[in-house]
Parts: sequence; structure tokens; C-alpha cells
Amino acid sequence: MTRSIDPTRAQFDAFKTLPRDQPIQMLNLVRLRALANYLEGHPNHGKNLTGLDAYRAYGRESAHIFKRVGGKQIWAGRPDVVVTGPTDERWDIAFIAEYPGAGAFLEMVVDPDYREMVKHRQAAVEDSRLIRMDPIADLGEGFGE
Repeated sequence: MTRSIDPTRAQFDAFKTLPRDQPIQMLNLVRLRALANYLEGHPNHGKNLTGLDAYRAYGRESAHIFKRVGGKQIWAGRPDVVVTGPTDERWDIAFIAEYPGAGAFLEMVVDPDYREMVKHRQAAVEDSRLIRMDPIADLGEGFGE
């Protein structure tokens, strides 16, 4: 099973080719480790923190940068059961973050302070999906567009 914690270079390059000046939403699906896996040398290495502890530290410590770039969480939930799809693909956290544009997201992820704080996320996450979405402004009355 291939696990995804950070984007590949090709995925990040593809993200950067899309328009940067329109609002985007980022769907986040996160599976946490039972125990956080901090690298040796990190202050939390060997402290037996849970993945949830580490993910909460990531959210807490990076919140001011997320807010500064104009990001906001617009939906969050805890997945209960897979109704359609692989039953072995479980997620602990699901949320949608919205940014005023892809440029704001890029500003956040290259911020030197954020790059330190993301180590909590890397220690916390066993697997994840991060999907850029283009919001549909005029929704129909049924499903889809």
C-alpha cells in the first residue's frame, strides 16, 4: 500500500500550474498514526505522543499562519464508515480548508515557520489525501452541479 504524507514533486508542480488568483478549497482526508513518529532531534522525539496529539499541535501552532494568508476551515467531520469505496481506506479526520487563492496556500507552505510546524503533521499522519477543488458558485438543486 502506498502512503501519502507530503505531495510528490510532480503533484506540487501540477498544483502550481493552476490559476493562483481565484478561491480554492482543499479537501483533507487524514489517517493518524497510533503513536507520533517524530524524527530524532525533534523536541517531541521519544515522548510517546499519539498521532492525534501531534496533529493537534500542528493545527494549534500553524493556525496564525493559516489565518494570516486568509485560510479558513469551512467544514470538518469524523468519518464513520465507508459506504462506497475501499473498506480498508479509513480516515480519522476530514475537513475542507478554503483559501482566497492558490497563492495564499503556496505562501503558507513556503513560510519558514510553517515548515518547522509541519513536522508535527509529518509525525502525526500515517496516510492522507489533499485534493484541490475549484468551488462551484451556482449549485443546482440535486447532486453534482
